[in-house]
Amino acid sequence: MAAIMVLAASSAFAQTPFYQATPQEIAGPPGTLIRSEPMQFAPAGAQAWRILYRSKGLNDEPIAVSGVAIIPPGEAPPNGRPIVAWAHPTTGVVPHCAPSLALFVFQQMMGLRPLIERGVVVVATDYPGLGTPGPHPYLVGPSEARAVLDSVRVVRSMPNAGGGKSFAVWGHSQGGHAALYTGLLAKSYATELNLVGVAAAAPATDLVTLMGDDFKTSGGKNLTAMTLWSWARIFKAPLDKVVVPAAMPTVDRLANECIENIFDIIERQSQEKVLEQTFLSVPNIATVEPYKSLAARNSPGALPNGIPLFLAQGTTDTLVQPAVTQGYFQRQCKAGSRVTMHLMPNVGHGFAARDAANDAVIWMGERFAGNPAPSDC
Repeated sequence: MAAIMVLAASSAFAQTPFYQATPQEIAGPPGTLIRSEPMQFAPAGAQAWRILYRSKGLNDEPIAVSGVAIIPPGEAPPNGRPIVAWAHPTTGVVPHCAPSLALFVFQQMMGLRPLIERGVVVVATDYPGLGTPGPHPYLVGPSEARAVLDSVRVVRSMPNAGGGKSFAVWGHSQGGHAALYTGLLAKSYATELNLVGVAAAAPATDLVTLMGDDFKTSGGKNLTAMTLWSWARIFKAPLDKVVVPAAMPTVDRLANECIENIFDIIERQSQEKVLEQTFLSVPNIATVEPYKSLAARNSPGALPNGIPLFLAQGTTDTLVQPAVTQGYFQRQCKAGSRVTMHLMPNVGHGFAARDAANDAVIWMGERFAGNPAPSDC
C-alpha cells in the first residue's frame, strides 16, 4: 500500500489557473503539451518547467495532468537525450497535494542531480487528480501508467530535449507501483517509445496482502483511510459498508491533508490515534467486495520479457513488507525476466528510494548504454 517521506507542498498555490484546462484545451492527442511555465532552482545548471499536458482517464476520456520537466544544460545529442520518468510516492489524494507545487520538489526526486549530470532528461508526473481537478485515483495502476507514459511523450518535445525515444521509469512505493504498471502498459499504450528498464524502490505490488498488513500498523491506517476515500469516489465503493460512522470524520480529514514532510507524518500519526480506537467494521478490508476485486485488479503482474527490472527493498520496512517484494521478485524470475534485487539492511520504507538512488541511476545508465542486464534470479 504506499509511501512516506515525500514532497513538501504549499497548498496556497493549488488549483491556480495554470492547472485549470478548458475542454477545448484538453481535446487533442494524449502526450501533447497544453502549457508550461519556467521553474527556478533546478540542480546542476538544468532548466525546469512546470507542465500541463493531455492524457487519458480511466474511461478513456481526455484529461489534463500536471508535472515537472527538467532538461540538462548543453546541446542535446543528434539522437536525443535519454529520459527518466520519476514516479513519486504518496503525497495525498486531493489536488493541493500535487508534487509540482512542492517547495522542495527537486530535492525530493531521488537521484535527480546525478541523472542531470549524466545528461538525462527527467520528467515527473503528478498523476491525475493532483494539481488538476480530483480526486486522485490512488493506487490505480492504469491511471498512473498513462500519466507517466504521456509525460515522457511530452518531455521529448521540450526545448533542448532532443526528441529521444529511449526512457526508463524509476519510482518509490506508490511510484514503484506506477513504475511497474508503466512497464506493463508501455508496449500497448506508447508504441513509439523504447522502455529500456523499470526501477522500483519498495513498490506496492500485492495490494490484497498489503492492505491486510498495513491496517495493522500506524502509518498503514493512514494509507488505508486514503485508499478507501479515493476508491469510494473513483469506483463508487461504499465506505459505509466497511468504515464505522464514528471514524468517518477522521477519514475525511486525513484524505484532505497532504503528506508533505516529516512534521506532517507526525501530525497524521496523532490524528490517526482515533482510528486505533475505532475504524473498520470488518476484520480485513481486502476480503470484502468490491475492495478485494479492486485490490487484485490493481496489483501488477509480471513485466513482459525483455524489460529488465531493478527492485530495491529495505529489510526493516513495515509498510511494504520485504516478503511481499521478494514474492514479486520470484514471480518475475519465473516469468523469465532479468531482475536485480537490491536488499538494503536496516532501511525502512521512507528512505528506500534515497538509499537505492545511486545504484538505480547506475543501473539505468547501463540500460541506456545497451549493456546486458544483470540478474539475481
